[in-house]
Formats: sequence, C-alpha cells, structure tokens
Amino acid sequence: MNQSLVSFKGNKDGIYIYVKEGSFQKIKEQLDSTLKKAGSFFKGAKVISIKGKKLSVDEKEELKGIIINKYGLNVDDITDVIDEEVDYYDSTQSQFFEGIEDGYTKFIRTTIRSGQTVESDGNLVIIGDINPGGIVVAKGNIVILGALRGIAHAGCDGNRGAVVAAFLLQPTQLRIADIIARKPDEEIETSRWPEIARIEEDAVLIETYLPKNK
Repeated sequence: MNQSLVSFKGNKDGIYIYVKEGSFQKIKEQLDSTLKKAGSFFKGAKVISIKGKKLSVDEKEELKGIIINKYGLNVDDITDVIDEEVDYYDSTQSQFFEGIEDGYTKFIRTTIRSGQTVESDGNLVIIGDINPGGIVVAKGNIVILGALRGIAHAGCDGNRGAVVAAFLLQPTQLRIADIIARKPDEEIETSRWPEIARIEEDAVLIETYLPKNK
C-alpha cells in the first residue's frame, strides 16, 4: 500500500492540508487525486493553511495552483501557507479513540440546523436530522436517527474503524478518518432502509442495513 503523504482535516473555520515528508511529485499527485475523488464535496470550502513538510516558494505555488485553479477552492490569503512540524496520526498505532465498540457516547435530541456544529470525543448519537449546513464530528461512530443532509465526520482523530449510520444518507460531505466519500456520478434511488458508511480498501463504502434473521 502506498504511503499517504497528504491528508485533510477540517473544522468550522475551514480545511487544513497536512503534507508529510516525501517526493513532491507524489505529493502533487495525491493532492490532485484526493480532490478529484472528492468531487463536489469540497465545493466552496476554504483552505486555511498547508502544514507539515517544508516547502519552497515554488512548491507552495504549485500546490495552491491545484487547489485554487483546478478545483476552485478558496484560500483567504495567498500567503497563508504555514510550514511547521506536525504530529500525524498513524492508523496502525493506537493514538485515536478506541471505544467505537463500547465507549463514551454523547446523545443529542434535536435537529442540527445550518450553521450549527456538534462534536464528541467519543461516539455520537443524534435523535433528529442534520440539515444542510449542519456539521457533526466525532472521534468514534456517528449514528443519526433521522436524515443526514449536512456534513458528518466520524473517526475524526484517525480511527478508520468508525462508521456513520442514518435512516437517510444524503450528506453534502461524509468523512471517516482521513477518507472522504466520493459522490456518485449518477443519481441514485433513495434507499427505503437505513444505511451505514464504513471504510473498505481505502474508500468509503455505503451499504443498506438489513436486520439479520435469527
């Protein structure tokens, strides 16, 4: 498996792009590939900074050219690219929330409206809908007893074993750990059953949840 040299982390202010030490050509290729796979999920997003690997002025401009010119992302200040050493999470190490099977869970009983953000250091259960513009972020699983039409980021500190489940999955953006779900090219029929999103082979897989007969 190829080493991941580029990862994305976001909060309510925007997106941070983290770059590891490695071949700059591979960094460019991975950045381009990730943004391409993300499709419209990053549309209108704001890149706050690029952190990690020491980059030359020319290298910074090349990356910003991909971000701005090719994919139309916003960068507030063209000089707002910060070089600093960053501690990256490693999905092979136990540095993330491990209670996805049996751990701390936060329950929220309300609809998350546009502009609202709910975060949890463990699992997160929303009894209500996530409207477009609403954001839910958790280090563990996210379970929505309603419709997900906003943004959800499970396993936000790196646990790829986390899942996102909802009665209706129609997110504007869905992430698990460092993997962003790719929006289908074609229109898909709305499922009549709850759905679960999980990571399989470095991609987010969404499947219908059907109770097993005993």
